[in-house]
Amino acid sequence: MNSFMREMPVSFPGLFPGLEINIDPVALHIGHGIYWYGIIIACGFLLAVLFCSRCADRYGIEKDHLYDMLLIATPISIVGARAYYVIFYLDLFRNADGSIDWPSTIAIWDGGLAIYGGVIAAVLTVYFFCRWKKIKVGAMLDLGCMGLLIGQMIGRWGNFINREAFGAETTLPWRMRLWESADHFIEVHPTFFYESLWNLIGLLLIVLVVEKCRKFDGENFLFYLFWYGLGRAWIEGLRTDSLYLFDWTLLGAPIRVSQLLSVVLCVMAAVLLVYQLKFRRHDPSDLYVHQVKAAQSQEKGERSHGN
Repeated sequence: MNSFMREMPVSFPGLFPGLEINIDPVALHIGHGIYWYGIIIACGFLLAVLFCSRCADRYGIEKDHLYDMLLIATPISIVGARAYYVIFYLDLFRNADGSIDWPSTIAIWDGGLAIYGGVIAAVLTVYFFCRWKKIKVGAMLDLGCMGLLIGQMIGRWGNFINREAFGAETTLPWRMRLWESADHFIEVHPTFFYESLWNLIGLLLIVLVVEKCRKFDGENFLFYLFWYGLGRAWIEGLRTDSLYLFDWTLLGAPIRVSQLLSVVLCVMAAVLLVYQLKFRRHDPSDLYVHQVKAAQSQEKGERSHGN
């Protein structure tokens, strides 16, 4: 994206004629700059932690275990998000002679984080952490996926401030106007808003519907994969800045890596949900939260008996 676009106002002429929004992407000009994008991501992270900590008891997860896991998963997820971006945009990090410019691969202050890379790294971290602490992986994922939705929902507004992650041109009433030069603008799909709204709906569905009748550990997480994958597959097809699967093509068109991954995850999650809900019987006592409560009751009873 050219720097001119970041300096010009954003507007929604079909909805709010005459209203222009012009926020400097850099909140504080210190060092490499403190960007609104980073501040918004941090706010999303904090809200996700607060929400998950309030819900932890409903999944049998101790808050201390949640905090310990986050201390480990957060830096690993940042590395994963950056690695995903670098791998599929590798040509941006090459020198003139074709060698890799290694210092630039870690310059996250210049932008370049991919959500899917962070999610993959977070899930792997949760798996090994839970095995270490002897916590049921599905229960932690059921809790954590709600935090992911909150973080993704809020984080997308950082893309709005940066004038990035927008879609192709459109004439729809909610189109977003961006200026490419002093005398030329484009009106595009506000895909940042599409994804933010989609994540909000997904969170509400989990909290108000899925969680209320949860039959097995991992159900929330599978629904998250299905819902997010479904929405992202659609939204990614609208975007103009997709990461592509190297130079591979399908039916003559380049393959958008995040769109392909979204479709795979959506289908896989749908199949597993149908199998678990329609073809398997689940005893409520098998849920990790009930196992934890049963163990706590037994321990309390033994202590009372001992006294």
